[in-house]
Amino acid sequence: MDTIATKTGPSVSFRTVIVSIVVLWAVYFILASIRWEIIGLGHSGEMMRLRSIVTIGGIAVTLVLWSLLRLFDGKAIWVQATAALLLAMPAALLSAQINNYIFYEMNTKFATMFEEDARGDDGSQMANPVDGERGTERTERASTDMDLIGEPERDGRGEGAVDREFGVVGFIGPLAEIAFSRYFMMLAWCAIYYAMVAISKARIAERREQEFRSAAKAAELRSLRYQVNPHFLFNTLNSLSALVMTGKAERAERMIQTISRFYRHSLADDPTTDVRLDDEFDLQKLYLDIESVRFPERLRCEFDLPEDLADARVPGMILQPLVENSVKYAVSPVNRTVTITLSAREEFDRLVVTVSDDGPGVPEGSAHGFGIGLANVRDRLEARFGQDITLDSGPIPGGYKTEMRIPLTRNG
Repeated sequence: MDTIATKTGPSVSFRTVIVSIVVLWAVYFILASIRWEIIGLGHSGEMMRLRSIVTIGGIAVTLVLWSLLRLFDGKAIWVQATAALLLAMPAALLSAQINNYIFYEMNTKFATMFEEDARGDDGSQMANPVDGERGTERTERASTDMDLIGEPERDGRGEGAVDREFGVVGFIGPLAEIAFSRYFMMLAWCAIYYAMVAISKARIAERREQEFRSAAKAAELRSLRYQVNPHFLFNTLNSLSALVMTGKAERAERMIQTISRFYRHSLADDPTTDVRLDDEFDLQKLYLDIESVRFPERLRCEFDLPEDLADARVPGMILQPLVENSVKYAVSPVNRTVTITLSAREEFDRLVVTVSDDGPGVPEGSAHGFGIGLANVRDRLEARFGQDITLDSGPIPGGYKTEMRIPLTRNG
């Protein structure tokens, strides 16, 4: 259903209104046509033409009714119901008046025909009860058709002529009868219209709720992402200070240049958006280049990224805390070469990314998970993907491994 939201409240599009009105009157047209054929009084072509005019008039009247009803779109439901009950009355009367005006000549024609059936050729009342009953039956059948105004009134002289002037006696009764049926038609459409307005309100509320959720999620992602940057900067500045204090100016200068490239790369993306997996791997290569200045003999890196997973999407800098933990707890405490491995693979339409090392594992006195780093990764993954993630971290034979499983999404 096509709906639009305005500054004054929800409303239903004009296209939807037109469709609903046309459908309502098309149903009337079809039912009235079928009923006339069942009665079998003939003149089907002429009746269908007149009925088409009445249908067009009914559509116009209903459009006027809609133009008034829409003024109450944003009101309370009891106000809308009251407006529908009151405004449907003049609309029904106008529709009935159109019906009577269009079918006036046809009513006259049928009334004359019924009077002739009830009399003999010489103008006297027929004595044959069968014929008389037949004439009465045809009159009653015709008077039940919703197109006609009912059985014509006789004048005061006892003759069967139709009141040609549509006087009060011959007009009010049939008009009221048709207006009553039209009233329920108009009320039915009013109910349909306000149901569409209610659906529009629900959709607007749902859309706003989704916008609020998206804004909250974006704020959460930014907050978690910005936790990573200060933590990383603190570690790298400490490393840089150590190089300067030990007189290793050339290595300190190379480290500064690499840090500059790292931040240019990491800050280029919106912290709430995902990045390509190959870009995330490149970012971690820069970080490990920075750390290799501190540990030129102890740090070794390996990267295993299949080409078909290069465009897989992951949250930016999601691997940073995991790689930092490997440097801090695997490379820094030992005097031997330690290999840090970053790898990715696909399993059952899920992306599996692993950060592992062959260091000493969990250091003594440290809480499993290495504090804020792993918790930050888990919180970011849950904020991005909900509960549809798995993050496992723990010692393995000959080292330590952290593995995350997330839905596999592609670039674009």
